[in-house]
Amino acid sequence: MKLIKHIFILLLAIAPIFALAQDEDEITFQAKVSKKKLGLNERLRVDFEMNKDGDNFKSPNFDGFTVVGGPNQSVSHSWFNGKRNFSKTYSYFLAPKQMGTSTINQATIEIDGITYKTSPITIKVTKPIEVPEDPNDPDYILKESIHLVTEVSKTNPYLNEPITVVYKLYVAPKAGISNFREIESPKFNGFWSQNINIKGLKAQEGTYDGEEYRYVVLRKAVLFPQKTGKLQIEPLSLDLTIDVPTNKRDLFGRRITNQAHRTITANPRSINVKDLPLEGRPDNFTGAVGDFDFNVSVSKTDLNATEALDAKIEVSGNGNLKLFELPKFKAPSALEVYEPEHEENIRTNLSGMQGKISDNYTIVPQFKGKFPIPPVTFSYFDLKTETYKELSSEEIVINVLEGPAYADADNNLPTNTSGKQPVVLNENQFAFIKTKSNFSSIKEEDFFNTTAFWTGLLAPLLAIPLALVYRRKREERNADVVGNRLRKADRLAKKYLSEAKKALGNKEAFYIALEKALHNYLKGRLNIETTDLSKEKIKELLLSRNVEKNVILDFETLLKHCELARYTPMTQVAMEQDYNNAATTISIIDKQLK
Repeated sequence: MKLIKHIFILLLAIAPIFALAQDEDEITFQAKVSKKKLGLNERLRVDFEMNKDGDNFKSPNFDGFTVVGGPNQSVSHSWFNGKRNFSKTYSYFLAPKQMGTSTINQATIEIDGITYKTSPITIKVTKPIEVPEDPNDPDYILKESIHLVTEVSKTNPYLNEPITVVYKLYVAPKAGISNFREIESPKFNGFWSQNINIKGLKAQEGTYDGEEYRYVVLRKAVLFPQKTGKLQIEPLSLDLTIDVPTNKRDLFGRRITNQAHRTITANPRSINVKDLPLEGRPDNFTGAVGDFDFNVSVSKTDLNATEALDAKIEVSGNGNLKLFELPKFKAPSALEVYEPEHEENIRTNLSGMQGKISDNYTIVPQFKGKFPIPPVTFSYFDLKTETYKELSSEEIVINVLEGPAYADADNNLPTNTSGKQPVVLNENQFAFIKTKSNFSSIKEEDFFNTTAFWTGLLAPLLAIPLALVYRRKREERNADVVGNRLRKADRLAKKYLSEAKKALGNKEAFYIALEKALHNYLKGRLNIETTDLSKEKIKELLLSRNVEKNVILDFETLLKHCELARYTPMTQVAMEQDYNNAATTISIIDKQLK
C-alpha cells in the first residue's frame, strides 16, 4: 500500500515537468491589436507574433484600412532558467477609411512545413474623436500649418482640350515634415492623362491664404477630357511624418521633437467639360483639337509599273495628337496601296502635346498610264478662334511610264475606296482536267495479329520494369535531403519572382515577393536557416563559395532596396530594374557557386 502511495506522489511531482515540456514544443501564432474600438482620426497597431521562426509570412488584405506604416519586423531571443525563449513579430500601423465595423482577417505562415493561421479580429470604428487645440498637437499642426492643394489650369474646357493638374504640399515655416509617401494616387476617370516627370523635389517659397509658406510640387499631369459633363478629379493622399515639438530641450537648449504619422488628402476638384459645337462641324472631322499644319507628299511621281513609291500624310502642331485619326488616301484602283505605317514624334509638357504624327503608305502601280490621287482634306477645332478649320492638299498625279496597259484610256480611272483590286484575266484562268485517280480500299482488316494488337498486348509487360526503375529513382530522390532542399528553394524562388513580376506597379506586394524570392534562394543554395539570414553571414558564405565581390554587392543592394521600399516611394522604372537585376544576379550566383 505504501509503495502505491509513493508512486502516486512521484507521478504528481513529475506531471508539471511533462506539461512544461509539452508547452515548450507548442507553436503559437497570434494577432494582437492596440485597441478594438477607435475613432476615424486615430491609428491602429496590429502585431502578428510567433514563438518559432517560420517562412512565407502572408498578411491579410486589411480591408477598410489604409496601411500607413509597416511591415516592421522584430526578433527577440532570451534565456530564463536554462530555457530559450524566441519571439518574432510583424507590425503594421493602420488608418481606418470609414466608420463602421471592420475585420482584421487571417494572416498565415509556414513553420516546420505546417501552415498556421491567426484568428480574425473585429474592429469598431467610431466618429472622429475631438481633441483640444494644442499648438504642439500633431492634428492641430496638420490642420493649421500643412496643406495639400490641387491646382487646375481650367475648370470648363472643351472636349479634348488639354488642362494641367498640379499637386502642391504647403508647409508653414514653424512646422516640419521628416518624410512622406503616397497612400492613394489620383485616378483621372474620364480623362486621357499623361504624367509629367519631376526631376527631384525642390522646396520653393510661396504664399498660402496670404501667408508665407514653403511648398514642393509633388505631381504634374496633363489631362484631355474624353466625355462631356461634370467630371471629378480624385484627390492625392499622403502619409506624413510630422515633427512635433515637446517641452524638453537638449544640452544646447534646442527643443526636442517627436515624430507622428498623419494622413492628409488634397481637395477634390470638379471639371465641367463642354461639347464641341455642332455648327460648322465638317463631315470628315475625327476629333482633332488644337492648332495644326497638314501636309501630303510622295517620294516620286514618275516610275514604272511594279516599282514602289512612298506617300506620307502628316499632321504637326499643338493639340491632342494621339487622340484622333488621320485621313485616308483615296487612290485609283490601278494603284495597289498597302496598309500604312504609323509614326509619332510627340513630346508632352504642361501646355499639352507638341510634335507630329504621320501615316506612311507604300504604293505600287500595276499598269501604265497617269493616275491622279485626289486632294486629301483634314479638319480640326481651333481653340483660339473656337471655330472649325479645314486644310486640303493638292492633287497628285502618278505617271507610270512602262507597264501593261489598263483598259482603253490612261486617265479618269475609277477611284478605289474599298481597297479591293479588279480581276484581270490571264492565260491560266482555268485549271487542267485531272487524268490520274487515287483510290483506297474499302475492305476492313482484322484487328487480330496486327501491329496495334501486339502493341497493346506487350506494352503492359514492358512497362513493369520501367515502373520499377521509376520507383527506385523516386526513392533515391526522396532520400536526397540536400537535393530536395535545393529543388524546393529553386521552386520557391521562381514562384516569388513570378509573383513579383505580376505585382509590378504595386510597390508593397512587389518588394515583399522579391524579398521572399531572394531569401528562399539563399536558404536552399547555402543550406542555412532563416535566423542566419544576416547580411554579414550571407557575405561570408558567398565569399567562401568563390562568388565575386561585385556580385555579392549587387545582391546586398537588392536586399537593401527591399527594405527601403517600405518607407520611400518607388517608381515603375525602379521596380522593373530591380526585378531584372534580381533575375540576373541569381543566375550569376548559380554559375559561380562551388
